[in-house]
Amino acid sequence: MINFAHRDDELAFLVTQRKQGLFVQDLEEHSEQIRKSLNNKRVLVIGGAGSIGSATVKEIARFETSALHIIDINENNLAELVRDLRSSTDRFALNDFRTLPVDFGSPIMHRFILEQPPYDYVLNFAALKHVRNEKDTYSLQQMFETNILKPKKLFAWLAAKERSLSYFCVSTDKAANPVNLMGASKRLMEHIIFSKETTARVFTKVTSSRFANVAFSDGSLLYSWLRRLAKKQPLAVPEGTRRYFLSSQESGEICLLASTCTPTNHILIPRLEPDKDLQDLVSIAKSFLKFHGYEPHFCKTESEAKESLKSDIPRGKYPIVLTPLDTTGEKPEEEFVGVGEKTVEIGMRNLLTIEYVPPKMGNLVELLDQLEHCISAPSRPIQKQDLIALVSRVVSELCHADREKGLDDRM
Repeated sequence: MINFAHRDDELAFLVTQRKQGLFVQDLEEHSEQIRKSLNNKRVLVIGGAGSIGSATVKEIARFETSALHIIDINENNLAELVRDLRSSTDRFALNDFRTLPVDFGSPIMHRFILEQPPYDYVLNFAALKHVRNEKDTYSLQQMFETNILKPKKLFAWLAAKERSLSYFCVSTDKAANPVNLMGASKRLMEHIIFSKETTARVFTKVTSSRFANVAFSDGSLLYSWLRRLAKKQPLAVPEGTRRYFLSSQESGEICLLASTCTPTNHILIPRLEPDKDLQDLVSIAKSFLKFHGYEPHFCKTESEAKESLKSDIPRGKYPIVLTPLDTTGEKPEEEFVGVGEKTVEIGMRNLLTIEYVPPKMGNLVELLDQLEHCISAPSRPIQKQDLIALVSRVVSELCHADREKGLDDRM
């Protein structure tokens, strides 16, 4: 019998099946390096109130940074993050701790950076990261604005401070051999942060990380199960789909290790094996319902699930719709290493890196200028195919999987 400290830990175990955190040994073996990297350093975290950002902030808060500033437009999540940190049993007594509900690409952010002493570390988690943004060109434009064009502005503002710093930006497994524009935007983001053309040589160290789904993170499929159960709505899960998962704490730990212990120009990835670590989503759904005291009632249609809800619950059952994996931009299984990339050992037990590979073709700066002009010219209509063609000039490995249905077409 495993004794879990929190309900969240028990839920994470249902998904990962790991009794111990994946990165416990790596953290112990590199604890001194992390401590030396962060102690007495000024740290800025952008998008720090989201699931992965807040998990990373909680890891950083264990160290004696001289400043820890958190930027996020979600003021409710910022408030919850402060409550978590102030309520934690861990020591939390930073003299310069601030949270600001500011858009990181806005003039206000520019002013803030100019008026602060230079930072030693900048970690960026701000992104639109749902495949469902394929639904229309307006969502796609906002995704490219957030994932690519705003960081370009940020680099220029940081460079004006004339101080070298370490920069980390979280990526995604979907950047490896991308089949959707979200993954392509994150692959393009990798090119941008590692290119001296776009970072203005302000960064002495640049790292990133690709990793798996974070169990029960905001907006995820598993998170929707929690919400739907609370609202007495049917659940939904795609059949024949396997995914890698990290717990919330593991997501913060891998970002901490990536930003402090990973060599520059490398992308940190977890050492996960398909046969052992890929988890079937239908099996997870069964365990999830069992944890909450229900047996699954598998339904073929959404209408069947909705109609059976009231009669199922008193009998200890809960309806769940099984759907085919036929929506735009979805892969049957995840991967971390793209075509032409090689993994590199860096002395960690459950982590390894990919050395950054520059694009084979295309002019990165020219692409960014064209993308910015495309979005800022309202008189010219934009089609999805325009964006695919534009991005493919640099992300040549993009193989866009466009299907009739999108995620917003399902329950």
